[in-house]
Amino acid sequence: MAREILQKRPEAASPRVNRLPAISPCGEAVPSRFSSSCVTREVTVGGRKIFFHLERKPVKNLNLRLRMDGSVFVSASRTVPCAEIDQFVRSRSKYILAALQKFKNAVRFNPQPKKFVSGETFYILGRSLRLKVSCAEKDSIASDEAYIYLAVSDPTDFGTRSRIVRRFMDQRCMAVFAEVMDELYPLVGKYGVRRPVLKMRALKSRWGSCLVRKGVVTLNRRLLAVPRCCIEYVILHELCHFIHPNHSGQFYALLSALMPDWKERKKLLNQTMSGIGVYNG
Repeated sequence: MAREILQKRPEAASPRVNRLPAISPCGEAVPSRFSSSCVTREVTVGGRKIFFHLERKPVKNLNLRLRMDGSVFVSASRTVPCAEIDQFVRSRSKYILAALQKFKNAVRFNPQPKKFVSGETFYILGRSLRLKVSCAEKDSIASDEAYIYLAVSDPTDFGTRSRIVRRFMDQRCMAVFAEVMDELYPLVGKYGVRRPVLKMRALKSRWGSCLVRKGVVTLNRRLLAVPRCCIEYVILHELCHFIHPNHSGQFYALLSALMPDWKERKKLLNQTMSGIGVYNG
């Protein structure tokens, strides 16, 4: 049976008086300090619990709303039994759980901004590199397989540290993107596709995009964090759009012909990004 937890609402200060408890729409006593129109319930589906806020409103249908913070809201008329509402939530549990996981991943993709201090982790082509900051007469930056070495004249200057590291990461990013484009463009060039202009941006919801008429491919700068094979998949995906500017069967047939293992690369891309929640500054 679903369990009901009452949601507290603020109210103006008033003299304390003794009142008889109200009765909630689901037949349970509601303490006077709570509103009887908004309660929090839970249902269990396949061993997983789904908590949702139930709001009683003068509506005709059962309505479901999900928010980016992971909260679930259901609005229903006061005449609808709680058992029917719980079953409504259970019937949509697959969608709810998938959406909540997507929201959770979105939060992981946007961790706190870097402070650019020693010990922080940055990702390049699937490898994690630690930042080492030191004091030197001349500003410089370099990296090896394990570290990014940042030397600055004033280690306390955040602006200088962030500017040098970001410039370094962007230069590496464009170098890798250009190198992969050089390797993959001939695969579509033989179909008469003109070589597109390559751009880089901090995209929020896409790994890449293309403007077929303008001949431009834009890649997400966060792709520098993933293995090279994943970058190859994203770039070839965008290049195929210059032949088939859609996601039709013909598009995927072409992509599969040029890169038979694209599905595995796409899966690795999503797993890598969800695993590291990367923010490279």
